[in-house]
Order: sequence, then structure tokens, then C-alpha cells
Amino acid sequence: MTATATTVLPARALLLDMDGTLVNSDAAVERVWRRWAGRHGLDGDEVMKVVHGRQGYASMALLLPDRPMEHNHADNARMLAEETADTEGVVAIPGAAGFLASLRGLPHALVTSADVALSTARMAAAGLAQPDVRVTAESVGASKPDPEGFLKGAAELGIAPADCIAFEDSGAGIAAARAAGMRVVGVGPRAGFHGPDVVVEDLTRVRVEADPDGGDGGLRLHIG
Repeated sequence: MTATATTVLPARALLLDMDGTLVNSDAAVERVWRRWAGRHGLDGDEVMKVVHGRQGYASMALLLPDRPMEHNHADNARMLAEETADTEGVVAIPGAAGFLASLRGLPHALVTSADVALSTARMAAAGLAQPDVRVTAESVGASKPDPEGFLKGAAELGIAPADCIAFEDSGAGIAAARAAGMRVVGVGPRAGFHGPDVVVEDLTRVRVEADPDGGDGGLRLHIG
């Protein structure tokens, strides 16, 4: 559903995707992946339907199903270097800075398909502080839509997955959070097509507070 009137969701932790959720990196992603598509004779528009939310090698496996996976991993390393070097037009999603500030002292983690170098570069380019707990590409053996990253984030925070709310923008990310047993707030125009619990245009109308009643919820998420 789209948040219109204020929605209040209790939780004990929030798990946050980066690209499309905290950071608008669409321009950089488009540049790098359309160049890749051209090198491989693929339609750029079709490629862009696949790549959001996944690690690069996983997108390549879908787009070039007959190519050996070791080639995808090698290609992915080159792509990550290109993406890390290209931060032109990378900006914060509206409301992201205030939203992250409201999480200080509350359990939360970054769960991203980017590696450490790329996530550091993009968060810095967007002027956003990194959460203390981060699950990056190096932390997992499987890309979203596999739930491993979200499950690791919950485990590092010591919170049961069912008590976590994930923030995601992509179909792969929303599927990963769902498979982890989490509720999902969808952020931005892509999210609404993939069945999150609530959809928001950006983070300007999202607020978090410690549970004022001191209950088991830990925190309350106000949307709207």
C-alpha cells in the first residue's frame, strides 16, 4: 500500500539497502551498465530491467546464461572499479540524511549488494554517514534475491528477522527481505511493483523513535 495517512509500525531493528533507498545512483549505474551492454551486444533497456538490487555477477549470469561464472566474477570486479570511480550525479535520496540521523542509538544496519569500496564512495558522494553495522558484497556468498544479506544483518544486530523492517527499492531486494521473513518498506518508483508492505516516494515522510512505552518493539516507525 502507499502511505497516505500516518502508518505506525513497531520493530526492533531496521535494515537499509543503499542504492535507490538511501542514495540515488541511477545515473552512474546507467552509464556503467549501458557501456557493458554495448560491449556484449545486449539491449541497454533490457539490461537495466535486471541489474537493480543484484550483485553484478548475478545480473550477468541472468543476462549471459551460457557464460562461465568465473568470467562473470572477473567482469564484476572490473565493473565495481568503474562504478566506484564514477560518482557524478550520486546524491542522497530526499530525507535520507535526517532519517539516518534519527536512527542514532537505535539498532540498524546497511545491507547492500555493493562492496566496501563502492558503498563507501557512494555514501560519501551523497554526504551520508555510514551505519556502524554494514553487510556488503564481501560479507555474503549469495546475491539478493537470496536472503543471506538480510539474515546476516539481523544476526549481527542480535534481532530476530521477524522483528526487523527492511527498506528496499528493487524487486531483487524486496524478494530477499521477504525470503528473510521481514516486513518491507518500498522506497521510490520501482518498489511498488514488487509488493512491499508500504511504499513511500522518498524518506522525507519517514520518522523513527524509540518505543515511548518501553515495550518489546524497541522502536516505532512513523510513515506519512
